Amino acid sequence: MSTTKLPTIGLLYLDHVLRFFDKSNFKGWPDKIETVCYHWGNDKARFVREVKSKNIDILIGNIPATAYETFREIARELPDVRFLPSMDTQFANKSKENVTHFCEKHDLPIPKTDIFYEKDEAMAFLRKTSYPKIIKKSYGPSNYGGYFVHKVDSFKEAAELLKKKKYHPVYVQEFVPMMADIRVMLIGHKPVCAFWRRPPEGEWLTNTSQGGSMDYSDVPQEALQIAVNASKAAKAEYWASDIALGVDGKFRILECATAFAAFPYIRDWIGQYIMWTLCSERFKKPHIPLYNWEELGKIRTPLLRTMRNITFGEYTPSCDSADSVAVTNPELYPLLPVELQLDEEWPSESWNFQDNYTPKSKAEVIADLHMENQDVGEDDGLPEVDGDGLEKVLNISNDEFEDTTEASAPEIKNTDAKADELVLTTPQIEAFFGGVKGIGPKLTEVIISTLGEKGTSEAITADPSVFLTVKNIQQKKVDAIIAHWDNFKTTLVTTDFS
Repeated sequence: MSTTKLPTIGLLYLDHVLRFFDKSNFKGWPDKIETVCYHWGNDKARFVREVKSKNIDILIGNIPATAYETFREIARELPDVRFLPSMDTQFANKSKENVTHFCEKHDLPIPKTDIFYEKDEAMAFLRKTSYPKIIKKSYGPSNYGGYFVHKVDSFKEAAELLKKKKYHPVYVQEFVPMMADIRVMLIGHKPVCAFWRRPPEGEWLTNTSQGGSMDYSDVPQEALQIAVNASKAAKAEYWASDIALGVDGKFRILECATAFAAFPYIRDWIGQYIMWTLCSERFKKPHIPLYNWEELGKIRTPLLRTMRNITFGEYTPSCDSADSVAVTNPELYPLLPVELQLDEEWPSESWNFQDNYTPKSKAEVIADLHMENQDVGEDDGLPEVDGDGLEKVLNISNDEFEDTTEASAPEIKNTDAKADELVLTTPQIEAFFGGVKGIGPKLTEVIISTLGEKGTSEAITADPSVFLTVKNIQQKKVDAIIAHWDNFKTTLVTTDFS
């Protein structure tokens, strides 16, 4: 056994968020595996101190969308700690918009997408565009059960939807008639699981919660290659892509992220892969045959959910003479280590549009007071803008995957609510829940203490799926909350969509 010193591993957890890994996924790791938990609110400084005090070298775990920007700041305060996956790799986790930027930069196929940060520009586009279109909530678990993905067939439908939902930014995609979509999970850029998701007859959503079906047979290599290309572009230790197959025969990425639903045995494979990449001298590279999912998919799902530490034997050709024939069988998609990158590919100063955008109506033009730059007697010029009227540096207000499939809790920041956002007071929140069947005063108190007043308000008005992170709240209660909000909000004075 090699005497190479192993790095100290820490598993990253967050209150109210489902855990992707636990220590059992790293079977055979001889040293203590630390854990650190982020408690939301003003917990950044304490969290940084805990990581330092435990001398953690590698911090492993997914960051939910609502904490992504905070953890970019935390990562900068811990320059000697490797986040795995890196913050750059998790860039697509934060929002649909980020998925679009990622795919466009790396020339990955996606549906034609338009993103608008100004109401008038969005409405002008929607008036003249062709239909149908897909409108999605960009920030947060926007595909959760299909609640935040909407097909609109006319400008009237689009305008009514945006007046009701107040999505910001406005994220519009072409509607691509789909035969089905394919989820591909990868480890070390190698596909390890892939399956079809097919919509019910006459429908367009493929979510199994909406009646869609799934199967593991004959996943085309073209879809696998697109997922591999995305994983390599993201420099991802593990990754998942949802890829639509249109009726036109073309493949397009719908979603991609490091946060996805995975059976325990797949998380075991990720753990073993990470151990190998951290110390190949002491840990064996996992052998995961391509298309293994076609055989494992024959196992009943309830049993498959309980299976752990699945391994495969490697084929070794034999011969019956002293002379052996060299057999070359290069693997189509080898399991690869991830190349580390020191520079930030997606720094928040340039790419955190959701928090930094200043609406044009509120933007202030600051004149250059240096005399050498003044044209005496002429009007001061305006900042240079690009063709669509936006300033060269764009910012977006923080109003809203993905955690793609994992539950995520809202990041609670000590900032004043923006004037154009609907914020419910505690009495309004209590009055609202008083009309929701199954939620009494005690559960209301639990909700507010868990999410905070601002977080509860945001969950009611913008992202009801966050309630799934609260103890004793299941999907049935979330559905009741959504239904009651449609009626309750008519009793309030709300601002227009912006």
